[in-house]
Amino acid sequence: MAGPLFYCEPGSFRSRERFGRELVNRVLDSFRREPQLAVVVCVGIIIAYLSLSPTLMLFYGSFRSKPLGVPSAEFTLAHYLQAYADPLTYQLLFNSFVFAAGSSILATALAAALAWISIRTNAPFRKFFELTALIPNIFPPVMLAVSWTVLLSPRTGLINRLLMELFSLDNAPLNLYSLWGMIFVEALITAPLAFLIVSASLYSMDPSLEESARVAGSNNVQIAWRITFPIIRPALLAAVMLNFVRAIESFDTPAIIALPARIEVFTTKIYREAVGAFPPNQNLAATYGVSLLLITMIFVFFYRHLTKRSERYVTVTGRGYRPTTIDLGKWRYPAAGVAGLILVLIVVLPFLVLVYVSFISYVHVPGAKTWELLTLDNYRGNLSDARTYRALRNSVLLAVGGATLCMLLAALTAWVTTKTRVAGRGVIEALTFIPWAFPGTALAIGLLWTYVYVPLPIYGTLWILLIGYITRFLPYGLRTMTSTIVQLHDDLPQASMVCGAGFLTTFWRILLPLLRPGFIAGWIILATIFLREFSTSIFLYSPGSEPLGPLLYHFYVDGNLGPMSSLALIVSLICITLIGIARKIGQVGGEIEGH
Repeated sequence: MAGPLFYCEPGSFRSRERFGRELVNRVLDSFRREPQLAVVVCVGIIIAYLSLSPTLMLFYGSFRSKPLGVPSAEFTLAHYLQAYADPLTYQLLFNSFVFAAGSSILATALAAALAWISIRTNAPFRKFFELTALIPNIFPPVMLAVSWTVLLSPRTGLINRLLMELFSLDNAPLNLYSLWGMIFVEALITAPLAFLIVSASLYSMDPSLEESARVAGSNNVQIAWRITFPIIRPALLAAVMLNFVRAIESFDTPAIIALPARIEVFTTKIYREAVGAFPPNQNLAATYGVSLLLITMIFVFFYRHLTKRSERYVTVTGRGYRPTTIDLGKWRYPAAGVAGLILVLIVVLPFLVLVYVSFISYVHVPGAKTWELLTLDNYRGNLSDARTYRALRNSVLLAVGGATLCMLLAALTAWVTTKTRVAGRGVIEALTFIPWAFPGTALAIGLLWTYVYVPLPIYGTLWILLIGYITRFLPYGLRTMTSTIVQLHDDLPQASMVCGAGFLTTFWRILLPLLRPGFIAGWIILATIFLREFSTSIFLYSPGSEPLGPLLYHFYVDGNLGPMSSLALIVSLICITLIGIARKIGQVGGEIEGH
């Protein structure tokens, strides 16, 4: 007869219980002696949970032999063998890299030209150009891609139809449904992000080197090519790297162009396997998600390495100056024309298409009959439709609540990683690196696996969308809070704690008011992103928790371009309203701090 599995001496259970109580008392004593330690531990647990749970579950799903939700699965490499034994996978890799590299280089080139003309030259309307370049950030990216299909579709594209009528062509001269069409559209969508990075570098550079070159006899083109752009090379490389990551993980442009054209990239393959296949194959989708995550993490690492080494190229010192304005002479009007043409492609044409399509019954080349087809039915239908109202409500709740929670967590995390010397803060900082590289499609698959097995009733609700948004976009808020919090001296928080206030009281009454400018800036960025987010939402929503991104896409799939365009303009107005309210709150805070 078998004996006991283990033997315990008398009193061993009692000694273990005593040891457990002593350990808990020691931890509580540590928290009492150093209240900040409790905050660090709580922040670390939250960041670790948000970052690691979808990552580990994504890997788990890729090695699991059974589909999502089926018990008694085994460890297997079959999904990786299936994926990488398929020759189409290597075509997918090629398409993904060409798409991401081409669009990131083109976007940065357009942004660099626009930034140089609008910031460093005396071209007419340059301030207007600089302001206009930021407008696309309020439009849903999926709608910008749709607007170009309305213009350049080979069958119904307005520009193609117009060219065919003008030149009596039998076939459309332009075809957007190609890899090069995807590169063109994605570059126009991501150019405003590259513009922000490059313009910041141009604003902060020392003009003395340019002046020296000018004295030596160099002309403006030589100075720009030999002096200006080499100085801002780190910013250009950072913009290319960041836009590469944004493009390779993007699902907005591929969903509109690649899926109909049957061009396979990583995100479309994940979508086809997880959503489009019957039955869905979440295991294979997780396998492709792991591959995409590893690729994006490598490039995000290079991006962070570039930005950390950028101080080697810093030319700004403690002197007060601003870069000089370059006199282009007779070339200032052609330069303004170039900047205007870039803005026409990035802003004007997509916006005009959205407005035009939102007011007509069906898409056609504008003509005399257009006046007879103008209607407000698209707006009336959206404002009275229960599904649209529910999606608007869901997205506004996610934008306002999610951005607020994300910025509070970002503020605490920034304080932990920059203002404390507690052991483990380096680990927290490293964990915040993971969401920066997490593609929306891969994150969604990881979250699906997580909340099928974690006993929390949030699957199919707004809560899973909220967690997905906060996890993916926490680095955006963290960046604005870190750059703000490093400028604060420790005197006021320390004085508050010396006077007996706890950390939470100090954080709420001292730190947050001082951090309000960075908090509001990050909140605006996150709220506008959450309001129009698509890549993560399309995998995680359910009919009762549908936000605006998936609804816009389903309008497109069903051919309802009029309702889709009118809803996109409504979303843009909501973005502008949220930005205005947030800026007003920020101004009030600035006045209070000033007094």
